[in-house]
Amino acid sequence: MFRLRQLFRMAEEITAKKLKTSPPVLGTHNGHFHADEALAVYLLRMLPTYSSSPLVRTRDPAQLEQCHTVVDVGGEYDHSRNRYDHHQRTFATFFPNHETKLSSAGLVYMHFGRAIIAQHIGLPLDHEDISILYEKLYTSFVEAIDANDNGISSYDPAAIASAGIEKRFKDGGITITSVVGDMNNPDPTCPEEPQDEDSLFGRASTFIGNVFTRKLHHASTSWLPARTTVRDAYHSRRDVHPSGRIIVLPKAGIPWKEHLYNFEKEASGGGETSPENEVSYVLYAESTAEDAKWRVQCVSTSESSFESRKPLPESWRGVRDADLDGVIAAEAEKSGKPKIPEGAIFTHASGFIGGHKNKEGAFAMAVRSLEQ
Repeated sequence: MFRLRQLFRMAEEITAKKLKTSPPVLGTHNGHFHADEALAVYLLRMLPTYSSSPLVRTRDPAQLEQCHTVVDVGGEYDHSRNRYDHHQRTFATFFPNHETKLSSAGLVYMHFGRAIIAQHIGLPLDHEDISILYEKLYTSFVEAIDANDNGISSYDPAAIASAGIEKRFKDGGITITSVVGDMNNPDPTCPEEPQDEDSLFGRASTFIGNVFTRKLHHASTSWLPARTTVRDAYHSRRDVHPSGRIIVLPKAGIPWKEHLYNFEKEASGGGETSPENEVSYVLYAESTAEDAKWRVQCVSTSESSFESRKPLPESWRGVRDADLDGVIAAEAEKSGKPKIPEGAIFTHASGFIGGHKNKEGAFAMAVRSLEQ
């Protein structure tokens, strides 16, 4: 009898120890899946605590209650209990300084995003760069997932309708969320791959998670370092040209647009950008080689617009090489303005960008364009 009780006690101790050391179980709903819970699960698994967590997909309350962390199901949002659903009528939670209601992806990101970023780039949670990237990743990626899942349009539908604006083409089929939606269906061309519902969800979660990871990597290794480069170029722009409407970057490939608009806004007091703080042209070398060609690119009216604030002259557009040199020289002779050095390469047909064999020529093209 004593031996039997001893065996039961040993079994209980082993079970208790296993529960303490086992990874926390994640839970979400079964059935048709969406981008938000697919991303939420991936985000959690980016953290050491959840890196090897099993996932239970069910709507059974009893099974969900046994899960350590539950996303997108259960009718409860309570961070202290690791519950992250957004479907209940009383739910009204937003990411700081945003107006888009959160989905399960946004909820998980809001609470764990800083830790995910800090781990990825190896900085402490309270570092300024963590805060910058935390806002950047939500604005440029997660918020759109939240909006899609909650049925929130990018533009006010009533305003669009009253303005009589119609889309030129359908673009809904190429969004990340639509691709994830398509992944609910087994791929008949790959019968050797698992076709069950949980495997399809796992594939979708990995897909959208990899996109997020790529965004995070780009933001931390390219976009964030570019902030300093663009800031310095913007603050020294009047040393380049008295108008302050031309900035020079050291090379191509620097993601400058978002930073430039932010610095313009800051210089204008945080509100609408005033004309004296706007830049019209960005100059940069095509490479780091000594004999690199240079580009002059027009700044667009907004980050997502194809309309330039001040396009390159209409007479240059679509013209190349010696023909472009000829047009520019003829205009200089007629106007009496200084000649632009020979070596023009092209001007795009829309006038948003042009090229010259050297920096001096690209700068002269920008200055001449300002005068037009």
